[in-house]
Amino acid sequence: MDEDALEYHRADPPGKIEISTTKPTNTQRDLSLAYSPGVAAPCREIAADADDAYQYTTKGNLVGVVSNGSAVLGLGDIGAQASKPVMEGKGVLFKRFADIDVFDIELDLDDPDAFVESVAAMEPTFGGINLEDIAAPHCFEIEERLRERLSIPVFHDDQHGTAIISGAALLNAVEISGKDLESLKVTFAGAGAAAVATAKFYVSLGVKRENITMCDIDGILTTGRAESGDLNEYNREFAQDRPEGALADAMAGADAFVGLSTGGIVSQEMVRSMADDPIIFAMANPDPEIDYEDAKSARDDTVIMATGRSDYPNQVNNVLGFPFIFRGALDVRATEINEEMKVAAASALAELAKQDVPDSVVKAYGDQPLQFGPDYIIPKPLDARVLFEVAPAVARAAIESGAARADLDVDEYVEALEARLGKSREMMRVVINKAKSDPKRIALAEGTDETIVRAASQIVERNIAKPVLIGDEDDIRATVTALGLEFEPDVVDPESGEYGAYADHLHERRKRSGITRREAESMIRDDTNYFGSVMVDRGDADAMLTGLTNHYPSALRPPLQVIGTADDANYAAGVYMLTFKNRVVFVADATVNQAPDEDVLEEVTRHTADLARRFDIEPRAALLSYSDFGSVDNEGTRKPREAARRLREDPDVDFPVDGEMQADTAVVEEMLTGTYEFSDLEKPANVLVFPNLEAGNIGYKLLQRLGGADAIGPMLVGMDEPVHVLQRGDEVKDIVNLAAVATVDAQEE
Repeated sequence: MDEDALEYHRADPPGKIEISTTKPTNTQRDLSLAYSPGVAAPCREIAADADDAYQYTTKGNLVGVVSNGSAVLGLGDIGAQASKPVMEGKGVLFKRFADIDVFDIELDLDDPDAFVESVAAMEPTFGGINLEDIAAPHCFEIEERLRERLSIPVFHDDQHGTAIISGAALLNAVEISGKDLESLKVTFAGAGAAAVATAKFYVSLGVKRENITMCDIDGILTTGRAESGDLNEYNREFAQDRPEGALADAMAGADAFVGLSTGGIVSQEMVRSMADDPIIFAMANPDPEIDYEDAKSARDDTVIMATGRSDYPNQVNNVLGFPFIFRGALDVRATEINEEMKVAAASALAELAKQDVPDSVVKAYGDQPLQFGPDYIIPKPLDARVLFEVAPAVARAAIESGAARADLDVDEYVEALEARLGKSREMMRVVINKAKSDPKRIALAEGTDETIVRAASQIVERNIAKPVLIGDEDDIRATVTALGLEFEPDVVDPESGEYGAYADHLHERRKRSGITRREAESMIRDDTNYFGSVMVDRGDADAMLTGLTNHYPSALRPPLQVIGTADDANYAAGVYMLTFKNRVVFVADATVNQAPDEDVLEEVTRHTADLARRFDIEPRAALLSYSDFGSVDNEGTRKPREAARRLREDPDVDFPVDGEMQADTAVVEEMLTGTYEFSDLEKPANVLVFPNLEAGNIGYKLLQRLGGADAIGPMLVGMDEPVHVLQRGDEVKDIVNLAAVATVDAQEE
């Protein structure tokens, strides 16, 4: 591991972070705007109004991670220079989880006065200061003085990060165990910065100060020890008027144990001495105060256990806090991170743990079950929803408590946060908002599947659509109960209902294709794809999703046979929306038509352009080939060339289209405006129509895997009613996204 870590850090370029530009720097004019003489204008504006720094510079998204390396986790006082890899790592986490930029500052200063002066002098540079790995008791003094002096947030993560994350865990542990915060008896092992801050925070959550017993290496903190000068000014406030004793004495009868000390100091006997259904947060790293297995096996009732380790359930990980707390604070230009903001963060984390966990998170943690209960009381760090829950909660608390210098609309703010995590979220937000304006009834053909049931729950919760689960009603309701989902499913059971009219409908549709009335009745009863297709065709549902547990062709066949293509369409096609950092493209056809002729290519282009507009994208279409505008003339190149000619000459086509052209010609502006200035495309294409299914499927997968694009789809276009066929193995978010697309399709119908 050490060798791997050393190689990771020394690989060229050394370290883990770099500075990159956010504006064009390709021309002389770009450089003159970036530096001299262009910088003079924003400098004058900021000189006139210092708050304009948030408008013209990175200040509003820049945090200083500052340390002197005097208390690095697991390493101790290693000094400022040696702490730099840790501080760079902190910067990586800020950027990865909340898109916050960081300068790491390592100060070779042991004197608190000098440290405070140095950090205070850097206030104009930063929107916030994250203090890190500073030894107690100086860390208390440094943070307190900087908070009083600076008008930007100052946050010592070693103190407050652990407090907030474990506080969220405590809220849920208390609820699960049936205990009460006001009467909760809590024992702390450790009396340093993290322990004192955590104890104070628990008081903010509702724990009574007199019910907190704190121990250090010498035993229980008592008023006698405080009077003798044995305690410092920060931990003496938790001294109790009681006889001195050891940690074992303090744990007897306690409801909760909070370990912020050292490994192996708690025995099974000490756990057995605690109150019923104890809560144990053994957070010493790398070795907890008591091993997870030992604590769980010490007694027969429920032990709710959390540690600081990732290989056990309920990891108390500070990365769940600081990136998102700073995100919310920066975005309202907060002057501080106050107690109300910390409580809001803990409460948001606690609530998030009660929600259904995305498949991507489950997969990231080895497909282990993640469901609210004793083994899941806090979210996982890789859960992207933490950003959307914690940052808005912190921002709202800052506004309500008077710490904010800027206001914001919370709903709009969530959308802005989603855009930070990728273009696909931003684009789906457009469609989801449209879907919410008029939710439609969506038939889910594979209604008994667990993933479908979970997706239906989220669709209902977010008011995107009105899902109808098709399948055995008892099985579906049992799945809802087993998953702990709090929604009432709309179930249609083909086995238990009278659906003779559905069989008649299917027979009428397929009688000239060899389907008898008896066969139609069997297909309606036994194949939910046919049932769902008839449901939509009769108008009992507005749209349909299927395909999660079937091969794509077999899932597509029933809706094609029953619903068919639209009146103005002869062909269906599968389209993927691929989103890059600053670009969105629609790729067709990637799933349906194997060898399209010019008629198919023309129609697919029209349908894909219509789809782009549902995402508020004005289409610019390119019909692709290995030839540029006739440079190769054969049967293959003539098809896209002819389709493009027809579209250009059709007065009803109100979007630019051209072809045939090579893929790089279609997407590189310099080639379009330089080499092929005659092209009808003045800007790069965002609708890419491939010449055949093989090319389309290969192309979108290469763009997704090597180009780093997020893929949404496939979205089926050209059908008479909205139908979308899922890919086998799609996750809940994919199903929810396609439900939103289907709803918008139905709204337009």
